[in-house]
This record gives sequence, structure tokens and C-alpha cells, in this order.
Amino acid sequence: MGSLGAFLFLLGALEAVAEICVTPRMDSQLVVKLGQSLLPRMDQLSRENLNPSIYVGLRLSSLQAGTKEDLYLHSLKLDYQRCLLGPATSDDAGDCQTKPSMGQLALYMLALRANCEFIGGHKGDRLVSQLKWFLEEEKRAIGHNHKGHPHTSYYQYGLSILALCVHQKLVHDSVVGKLLYAVEHDHQDHLSVDMVAMAGLAFTCLERSYFNSDLRQRITTALGTVREKILRAQTPEGYFGNVYSTPLALQLLTSSPMSGLGLGAACLKAGTALLAIVQDGAFQNALTISQLLPVLNHKTYVDLIFPDCQAPRALLVRAPEDLSSSHTPEVISVTLKVPSILPPYTRAVSVSAGSSLEDVLKKAQELGGFTYGTQASLSGPFLTSVMGKLTGDREFWQLLQAPDTPLLQGIADYRPQDGETIELRLVSW
Repeated sequence: MGSLGAFLFLLGALEAVAEICVTPRMDSQLVVKLGQSLLPRMDQLSRENLNPSIYVGLRLSSLQAGTKEDLYLHSLKLDYQRCLLGPATSDDAGDCQTKPSMGQLALYMLALRANCEFIGGHKGDRLVSQLKWFLEEEKRAIGHNHKGHPHTSYYQYGLSILALCVHQKLVHDSVVGKLLYAVEHDHQDHLSVDMVAMAGLAFTCLERSYFNSDLRQRITTALGTVREKILRAQTPEGYFGNVYSTPLALQLLTSSPMSGLGLGAACLKAGTALLAIVQDGAFQNALTISQLLPVLNHKTYVDLIFPDCQAPRALLVRAPEDLSSSHTPEVISVTLKVPSILPPYTRAVSVSAGSSLEDVLKKAQELGGFTYGTQASLSGPFLTSVMGKLTGDREFWQLLQAPDTPLLQGIADYRPQDGETIELRLVSW
């Protein structure tokens, strides 16, 4: 056998052992239940409730919301064009005092692509310019020596590169280089699974689109590093990082086959763990549901390079109302603690069973002696102030189940149990 023949034989052998990421098939009724949980949120068309990830997740799923999808996309377009493109007038200035963040703009651009729209024209060019400006600002914050940090996060940084890539908009090498450096030099593994997975999706799009040719080898190598980091982060239960970072990790792992890393077994274990937790109703957050639905349809955000807008999808109908909720709800007691202020705050708050932590905070504020502030984010509202104390640079209010168990869900999604103590702790990162 000649040298060329030997090479081709070896290449074929390597391809033969490459593994693909396959997860267990989830019961169709569970998938429908996940989709149904998004329908009430699609009725909330106010400025603070619009979430482009809902539209993206449904378009990449096996489910559809019919005309409700069209209305939702129309509302997204009106809102984002008014707040990002149109001059603020006295009539709409109140609605747009807080413009969409870099991550929200990136998700909006993914939503447009999910509808098989390419951004173009004068308005489209302004959106692209705005997102590139965001990235340039983040690049400057990181600094030429990589000692700084983005104003937002590397997650939003990677998401923004991905959004530009699926619209076939070239991103400067220097911008991509900052994300590459973050992945290449994460020796302490302090970068989250979510961030690493989003970076990997951005790199996958750049690689498939033949962008940034001078960085091509670094991009390919970084993709391998990302996969290894995610697989190393798998917990004994099967999650990649934690349950809520697993859907995005699976999107990255299903985007291309690998060999020699135990990919198949890892994905099977993760999928089995997700199936169990979905059956228990753990997925309530719109962003994580929107990231999971494509995985269940064997799709990823990278498929938005060439979206299939004609693929058949089952029509969702609203779930029948639970009549059992008509009886008087049980009242539970939740203790709220804030040790990061002087004097420390502690109070027991009575709320209905099934209330969210946000409901507990609202009730505490109504009772007096407690105040808090929030800001909208990609995954829901997050705390910006407690008892008048604002978060500073690289600080956040951590949510803990006392004494020291960090909550994996935000204030809108976590539902405390009777007798539980929740601590709000100001921490630095």
C-alpha cells in the first residue's frame, strides 16, 4: 500500500471511531409540556418581559406556537427597532430608558436568523454596527494584555460573535482573539460551563463559515479545548457543570463528532440525568428551556447558519388549567437573612406554598423594613440592590439556602420550602 493509500486508510479508521453525542429520546408529552410552559410568557409583550431566546428556542424545536410566534417576533422587532434605532421621543422615552444589552441584542439577531432573515439594509446595518461597537468596548475593557475583564461577561461576548457569524458578518481577528485567549489561558477553570459552551458554539460557526482564516488553527484547537473542559466538568450525577448549564453544553457537544474522549457515554449520562429532572419539573426558566428544546430536536444554535424554516413542527396548545389550584393555598414560612448590612436583617415571611423567592422579597418589602432592586437579564431578573446597598464593580448578591448552599436558580424561578432560610450575601468575583 502506497503512502497515500495508507494515509487514507488511517483517516478512514479515525473517522470510524469518532463518536457522536446522542441523548436518550424524551417522551413527547414531556417535550410538549416544556413548550407549553413558554406559551404564557409569549402573551407578555411588555418591554421588560420580551425575551428573544423564547422565539429562537421554539424555531429550533419540534414545536410551534402558530400565529402567536408571528405576533411575538413582530413585537420583538417593534421594541428593538424603537429602542436601538429610532430617536427617542417624549412618547416612547420612558419605555427605552434602558436599552437592550449586548447579549439581548445578540439574541434578537439570532431570532431574526431563526426566521430565515438575513440582517441587511440601513436598519440592519445599524444593528450590526451597534453589536460590533459593544464588542469593541468589551475588547478595550479586557485590554491588550488581557488583564482586564469584559463589562458584561465572556458568555455575552461569545453570544455576540455567534450572532454576527450566523448572519455572515465578519468579526475582526482582534475581537475573536480575546475570546480565544480566555479559553486558552483558563488554567484555573474559573470560566463557567455556560461561557465555555457559548464560546465553543461561536468558534464552531466561525470554523464552518471559513471566517478569520488567519486564526483558523487557533479556533480548531480551542474547540478541542472547549470540549475537553466540558467533559471534565461532568458531575457524578451526569450534569455538565450543573443541571441548568447542561443544555447549552449538549448543544456544543452535538455540533460535531469527536474521537477518544468518551463523548457518547458522557452525553447518554447527561441526557438521562436531564430526563429525570425534567420529569420532576425543575425547568422553569425561559432561557434554559429555550436552550434545551433545540437539543431535544437534535438542533443547536449553529444550525442558524442555514436554518430550515420549512421543517414540520407540532402545534402547541395551552395546557388545561389545574382545577386543584382553586382551593385555598397552604401558607408557608420562609426566613430571609441579609448579613452583608449593618445591622444584619432577619425576618420570617409568610407566603403561599409554591411562591417564588421573588414573591418572598416582594412580601418582605410590603411588610416594611426591607427594600430591594432588580435588573432584567438574559435569564430573568437579578438583584442589584438590597436594603439600599448597590452592587459595586465585580460584586453580586449571591442567593444561598442557609447556611452555605448556593442556589442554581434566580429569584423568579426558585421556590423555597416551608421552614427554609434564604440568605442574600454580597460577594466579590
